[in-house]
Amino acid sequence: MNQANLLASSDRVIIAAFENEFAQLHLRYCSLIRATPESDIYHSLGQSDGRSLPSVGESVLRGVAAVEQTFGGITANLWDDPFEWTLPEILSTAARIVEYLEEVESTRRLAFASFLRDEDLLKEIMLPSEETRALVDLLVLTLVKAAESYGRAAAARSLLSETMTPEVSA
Repeated sequence: MNQANLLASSDRVIIAAFENEFAQLHLRYCSLIRATPESDIYHSLGQSDGRSLPSVGESVLRGVAAVEQTFGGITANLWDDPFEWTLPEILSTAARIVEYLEEVESTRRLAFASFLRDEDLLKEIMLPSEETRALVDLLVLTLVKAAESYGRAAAARSLLSETMTPEVSA
């Protein structure tokens, strides 16, 4: 690697770390959806207090919608809540959900390609609330929200597996 490339890559250490975390989360989301039987994607589980836990699909879509909103805002100043096009009626199959995940991933990659140096992450951007926030703060908040949603989706998948597996008597 020549000196110019070495300097360029050292200017993107934090960007690369964020990019890796978002990319890994994307892969985990895709894997979770593919591993969930279609009949269970939107199956909600009840709790003992009468409330229901969000389904695997609902949790995945909430997390990915947060990513879409952030990176749509960064790339195109489009901060719309993706609620309308992430409804279970529209994303009714695993294939459609994964297609949506891939679209969001493309938008995320586009945004990361625009970050030239780690210092770019210190820039303030205007949010729809007219509040300004450092880009790094927005990335952290989005990653946390998306990771929490993944955790809920994985927990729902695990609970579904437990409730759908017949008990084996010893």
